[in-house]
Amino acid sequence: MDAVAALNEIAFWLERGRAATFKVQAFRKAAGVIAGLDPAEVEARARDGRLKSMKGIGDRTYQVVRQAVDGEVPDYLADLRQRGSEPLADGGAELHAALRGDLHSHSDWSDGGSPIPLMAEAARILGREYLALTDHSPNLTIANGLSVERLTEQLDVVAELNTGSKDAGDTNGFRLLAGIEVDILESGELDQSPEMLDRLDIVVASVHSKLRADRTTMTQRMLGGIRDPHTNVLGHCTGRLVEGGRGTRPQSEFDAGKVFAACAENNVAVEINSRPERQDPPDDLIQLALEAGCLFSIDSDAHAPGQLDFLQYGAARAALNDVPAERIVTTWPLDRLLQWAGKA
Repeated sequence: MDAVAALNEIAFWLERGRAATFKVQAFRKAAGVIAGLDPAEVEARARDGRLKSMKGIGDRTYQVVRQAVDGEVPDYLADLRQRGSEPLADGGAELHAALRGDLHSHSDWSDGGSPIPLMAEAARILGREYLALTDHSPNLTIANGLSVERLTEQLDVVAELNTGSKDAGDTNGFRLLAGIEVDILESGELDQSPEMLDRLDIVVASVHSKLRADRTTMTQRMLGGIRDPHTNVLGHCTGRLVEGGRGTRPQSEFDAGKVFAACAENNVAVEINSRPERQDPPDDLIQLALEAGCLFSIDSDAHAPGQLDFLQYGAARAALNDVPAERIVTTWPLDRLLQWAGKA
């Protein structure tokens, strides 16, 4: 078995299972170390023990490489595969199977932990037909948001990956969509130039700051972002955190009736964010959005390859709330999705 692939797959299963970041990074780092070596050298170093002395290789990662170069599936990987065969969420399996894509993901260009090609490959392996790469916008400096210049560079990377996929004869027709998670500024404007937003396939608009603003202020801010003609998806609308290492955070206060009416009127999908620590929107707001006639987008908000499988959580919540599959844009084929987004 390819040792680099084994290490990266272990990291994938650990991410999917919400393991501590340092554990995941140990395997990603080890994969990076040996990826720069000739396979014959990796094999020789693993067999004579020299690999142990290399920076970034620990006892566990060495054992994984040693078993891989011997042609075995490493024991640790086999165990993770077995545990990973169980579904992440209770319910929603039929809806999860209907999902074709994911419109919210991050790479190491902003605050994600993995390179763009690794994110795209994981989505393809999971059976996605499309994945929108939506790194953050400039205002979110804490997340290394992308300037116009950096986003322009990223568009070239996305185009090159898609061209390479076609040249390789990708029979699944996977496509990486150019996108952004753009901050809705306090003024209600979007944190990126209109010219740049015009070049993107998908725009997810989210509020990331001043989340405790009063109800009127927050409502007007969100309405500004929703009414911008570039916005396709309203991301994690309440901003709440219900669990996880970042602690908890109450949901923002806003007039949900006005916000969801604006989403329906402006053809903006309400995101059902699949991250376990967000579970956003809460069930009562999903019901309000349903009554308002909104479309929905079940998204992973993945910051690592293994988190792309979090769509199971979002599908379970959508199914629990009886959201029809037809009103979930990520069940649509790519052509229909791009037509809806105005990019056909």
